[in-house]
Amino acid sequence: MPHTNSVSSPAPGTGTGTGTPLTLSPVVAGAWRLGDWGFSVEERLSWINGNIERGLTSFDHADIYGGYTVEALFGEALAREPGLRQQMQLISKCGIKLVTPNRPGHSLKSYDTSAAHVTASVENSLKALHTDHLDLLLIHRPDLLLDADELARTFERLQASGKVRHVGVSNFTPSQFALLHSRIPLSTNQIECSPLHLAALDDGTLDQAQQLRLRPMIWSPLAGGRLFNADTEQAHRVRWVMGEIGARLGVNTATLALAWLMRHPSRPIPVIGSSRLASADEAMAATKLQLSGDDWYRIWQAAAGHEVA
Repeated sequence: MPHTNSVSSPAPGTGTGTGTPLTLSPVVAGAWRLGDWGFSVEERLSWINGNIERGLTSFDHADIYGGYTVEALFGEALAREPGLRQQMQLISKCGIKLVTPNRPGHSLKSYDTSAAHVTASVENSLKALHTDHLDLLLIHRPDLLLDADELARTFERLQASGKVRHVGVSNFTPSQFALLHSRIPLSTNQIECSPLHLAALDDGTLDQAQQLRLRPMIWSPLAGGRLFNADTEQAHRVRWVMGEIGARLGVNTATLALAWLMRHPSRPIPVIGSSRLASADEAMAATKLQLSGDDWYRIWQAAAGHEVA
C-alpha cells in the first residue's frame, strides 16, 4: 500500500465523520488543469494510475475547476476502473459560485456557504466523481456571510450521512479558521505558500497549524510555474540560490522547492498540478530530502531580499 500521512487527530467526542484521522499521501495530485490537457478517457485513467503507483494517492478537486467540468472528466475515467476508488482519497472544494452556462442559476460571481449550496455542491461532486463519499470537503474561500453555526451543522449532517468523511477549509486566515474550528473539528487549511509567496510564514497561518497539530495543504507550491520563469528580482535571486543548493545536493529546482516547504515543522502537504508523471517523481523525491536549517534560510533570505533581523 502507498504511504499516507495522518493530517489530523480527532478531538474526543466531537464527531469527526469516521472517527479516524484523515490520511493523505505525502504529496497530493491536483486536478485543476485536467480539462486543459486534452486527455482522452484512457489518458486520464493512465494519469490517475501513474500517480497512485508513484505514491500520490490523494487527488485534489473543486467543483468550479474547468467551469464545473473537471470532476466529471475525472469521474468518467474512474468509472472505467472503479476499484481504484479504494486506493485513493478524493478531496473537493465548494463555496465559490461562477457565472457559467454549466450553472444557469448563478447570476453573480460570489461566495456561498449556505446549507443549501454546500449540500447541493456535495451532491453534484459525488455524482460527477462517480463516488459515494468525499474523503475531505473544503470550503474554497472565506465567505463574508459565513454563518459558522449553520456551516458546522451542515458539515455534521454530511458526515452523519456518510457522504463526507472529513472537513476543512482553504485560504482562511487564522481567525476565520478558529471561528469555524471552535464549532466543528477541521482537518486542514489549504493555503498558498512557496519560495515566492512567504505570507503564511508571517501571518500566523502556519503557527496555528502547528499549534493545532493540523497539517496544512499547500497550493501553488511552485508559484504556479513562476519559480522557473518569472522575470523579477525576487525570482532571479531565488533561482540563483536554489540552483547552487540543488547542484550541491543533486536535485532539481522543483524537488528542492517542495523539500523547502516540507521542512517547516507544521509538515505541509503540497498539491502539485501537472500532466507530467515525471513531476510526481520529482515531488516524491522531495519527501526523502531533509534540508539543513542553513539551506532553508538561504532560500528564505533570497525570497525575502534581506537577512533575518
